[in-house]
Amino acid sequence: MKIEKLRITNIKPRCVVAPMKLPLATSTGAIDGAPLVLLDVETDGGITGRAYLFAVGRHNLAPITKLVEAMGEMLKGDALAPFDIEKKLRAKYTLLGVHNIVLFAMSGIDMAAWDALGQALEQPLARLLGGTPRPARAYNSKGLGIMPPSKLASEAKQLVDEGFDAVKLRLGRPEADDDIGALRAVKKAIGPKVTLMADFNQALSVNEAIRRGRMLDAEGGLLWIEEPVRADDFAGCARVAAEVATPIQIGENFMGPEQMAQALAAGSCDFVMPDAQRIGGVTGLMRAAALAQAAGVEMSSHLFPETSCHLLAVTPTAHWLEYVDWADAILEEPLVVKDGYIPIQERPGLGMKWDESAVRKYALT
Repeated sequence: MKIEKLRITNIKPRCVVAPMKLPLATSTGAIDGAPLVLLDVETDGGITGRAYLFAVGRHNLAPITKLVEAMGEMLKGDALAPFDIEKKLRAKYTLLGVHNIVLFAMSGIDMAAWDALGQALEQPLARLLGGTPRPARAYNSKGLGIMPPSKLASEAKQLVDEGFDAVKLRLGRPEADDDIGALRAVKKAIGPKVTLMADFNQALSVNEAIRRGRMLDAEGGLLWIEEPVRADDFAGCARVAAEVATPIQIGENFMGPEQMAQALAAGSCDFVMPDAQRIGGVTGLMRAAALAQAAGVEMSSHLFPETSCHLLAVTPTAHWLEYVDWADAILEEPLVVKDGYIPIQERPGLGMKWDESAVRKYALT
């Protein structure tokens, strides 16, 4: 197929609330269903690119959908060229600002456009980007929320038994001692051979983050402490990173590669984990990988494992893939786990197809 002749004919968003096998409670709130915006980028060559966005809350689905629809009108008739699409949309939204849900919508379109391009060239995205599809080392992140220690222990064993040798625990309880109790319960349940990460979800002040970070240092056994303070407080996070021995991980809230560059320049973290819908889709993740390489910093992914596994395959400092199964219910062929790794299937593009009967079942009406 001559990809230079492929044109976008329509961009169709649809909203679903996919069921979650494990509800997740964090320091910022709880979710028991995944509100997703499904995107179909349709072309005149009969190829449809697919991607999805995580709206965080159901109330965000409508405004994100409206933005996708508006951008779709702007792109009708344009070539299927992700870099050109991004340039055009950035120009259109310069005055409003390419942040938050504006960037979400752009990122979703970008991911779907790359998926369509991979399909047109009959190549998995990792190979299209010049890499070799290879398994990504993954940790199970879909559980271990804010809950009693007894329940944490049983859930930790369940997450490991699903084929993983790494899991993530949510912290940020009102009392530090309760966080330590949760950590001890999980460590006892999984043993020393399973890698453990911890995530505060921005729950702490800088001073409290330093205090709790030192308490966690004394306990040992954590690969990283994630987002201890407000996501955009790069100076504050740098203070924490300087005072706490356990590596600090941030990045899921970087709004574009520009913010990642600012965080790295400020010495805010030891590791980075950009999020596909906040960093700018596939295009933004490629730029983030270059920044991580230049800084010599290991880069993991945040959510969107179907896209992230391809990008980690071409990331020089690739670290860990965050695995959640929140889109599995609406996919024909969900990702599989093998010995703690997520293999990339040799399917064109991102390799995703919607299970249309499930989409109808979970559609938000």
